[in-house]
Amino acid sequence: MNTYIDTFDDFVQYWSRACSETQEQKLQLWETVYMRKHPDLLEKQTRQYEEAGFHWQTIASERVFSRLGGLLPSMKKARDNLPHVCRSIYEQAVQALDFDSSVVFVIYVGIGCGAGWATYYQGLPACLLGLEKIAELGWHSEEQLSELVSHEIGHLAHMTWRDESEEFERHETDPLFLLYSEGFAKRCEHIILERESWSQADSENWLPWCRTHIQWLAKEYLERADNGKPVNDFFGDWLNVQGRSQAGYYLGWTCIVWLEETFSLREMASLPFERVRSEIRSYLCDLAAHSD
Repeated sequence: MNTYIDTFDDFVQYWSRACSETQEQKLQLWETVYMRKHPDLLEKQTRQYEEAGFHWQTIASERVFSRLGGLLPSMKKARDNLPHVCRSIYEQAVQALDFDSSVVFVIYVGIGCGAGWATYYQGLPACLLGLEKIAELGWHSEEQLSELVSHEIGHLAHMTWRDESEEFERHETDPLFLLYSEGFAKRCEHIILERESWSQADSENWLPWCRTHIQWLAKEYLERADNGKPVNDFFGDWLNVQGRSQAGYYLGWTCIVWLEETFSLREMASLPFERVRSEIRSYLCDLAAHSD
């Protein structure tokens, strides 16, 4: 049985008090009033930034709370659409992927950690849905939310089939496993929706550009992975490679499509960590060899 934790009313109550306060006070009250009711949610968000080497208060102040008031209408639309979307997409995932795990859906207003976040929450598989990020990206329609929820359920299916929770998220600190993970979730998203969907596209020419630059993307990604350089430019919407944000989702998807020539989806999901790294490296090397 699925569980829905909707914290938006708590946020509205907090915001009615905080909206006229200074930026610093807004942030302090977010932590001590709103998130006090959801301590596990607070800990997950702050730890994510701290482990990445960022000061979460600075990120939240500069990136989130400076625009939060203007995002309220879109956050409200997303919140209203999400219960129906979560139910329908979960049912589609059960049929399309033979996914048999219950999911905790958590609707909240956070500090920019992501529109969707597949993780474990209070010991259970969970899909965390950050309304502030959803609104910022303009993904509040049912169609866009369906793509988001499908992607996160793809991650949860992957985690469940690997029988991993925290270990899975630790594996994602490896750039080759991360590419495999995001590509796998993207492929599941397409299977659930029965169509290709590219919500990551930031312009009409995003997908054509990714297709024509696939060899370059593979070479650049592989060089960064081999030299211990960050690959977050390939995934974060605040960042980009050659002016295109989130191109790593396309590159990862092509990896999975290639692996499907050899493995079923379930077989691919359960590949040992080092085998994953070997397979993804082999694919990237082959592509990179044909780059200009």
